[in-house]
Amino acid sequence: MNKIINFLEIAGLTWFVPLARLASGESPREQLKQLWLVMGIPVVAFAVFLALWGQMSSKVVTSLGTIPGPVDVYQQAAGLWQDHVNQREKQAAFYERQEKRNEKYRAQGKLDKIKHREYTGAPTYLDQIWTSIKTVFTGFLFATIVAVPLGIFCGLSSTFNAAMNPIIQIFKPVSPLAWLPIVTMVVSATYVTTDEAWFSKSFLNSAITVTLCSLWPTLINTALGVASIDKDLMNVGKVLQLGWFTKVTKLVIPSSLPLIFTGLRLSLGVGWMVLIAAEMLAQNPGLGKFVWDEFQNGSSNSLGRIMVAVLTIGIIGFLLDRIMFTLQNLFTFGDKR
Repeated sequence: MNKIINFLEIAGLTWFVPLARLASGESPREQLKQLWLVMGIPVVAFAVFLALWGQMSSKVVTSLGTIPGPVDVYQQAAGLWQDHVNQREKQAAFYERQEKRNEKYRAQGKLDKIKHREYTGAPTYLDQIWTSIKTVFTGFLFATIVAVPLGIFCGLSSTFNAAMNPIIQIFKPVSPLAWLPIVTMVVSATYVTTDEAWFSKSFLNSAITVTLCSLWPTLINTALGVASIDKDLMNVGKVLQLGWFTKVTKLVIPSSLPLIFTGLRLSLGVGWMVLIAAEMLAQNPGLGKFVWDEFQNGSSNSLGRIMVAVLTIGIIGFLLDRIMFTLQNLFTFGDKR
């Protein structure tokens, strides 16, 4: 049971820890109190939020109608799921027809007429979600590759840190709305898409914008983590005459991991927020474009679908943070481990 409790704590699923302790026979009164604290109160608060939302939404009238309540939003979410199912059925039928046609040509010996085409139906809501997740992780990966080494150099060398500091201070607060036009023009001028290209231009525009806006928290926290390493530990490295690479991999990075992961969590959160804005402004595929298209659509269902997107963005942002929290617990050691 201790292993299960340890896993739940590492995974950030602390809501279920009281249940596990209760099952292991620990004090029921104490565990029920903890259960009420970590699960009961949040559930009640969320229920109150839904009730207030349901009561107040109908009183706010916009050009597209009243603000949708929780029930309307749920119905729109169900409709988007059904659209996805219908679109997948059409996709399956398309590939089935294509395969039958190719089999027929193959049987007739007309191999030159055999063709394999991709299904070109409109992306569904789930497709838009998957596109946004791929984009934010690509931008986040690029940002990590750039920020962590730079942060290590900044933490190890006061001269390099002094050189980088003005650049960090100037570019850190720049909005994605300012970066996006520059990124779009540079990508258009330097990147030529072909049938074999790995990335589309729209994907690169969004991913690079995420990179430029999200690398700063990781860079700053990595530099802080490296600069805060115990001097005695660094002196041990000197006594042992460790090489630079060995010192970095055996002493610097392991000692700085807690702050590096703190920066990574912040960077991923920033990247997710930036991505939605970038997709919306540049009309690149993803959740941001979905929101903007629904806003421009102006149908009676648009507000409900936008609310579905808002909740989806929030839930995915929360899950991304939980993923980073779990990774941080797995790769770092605190007071409890």
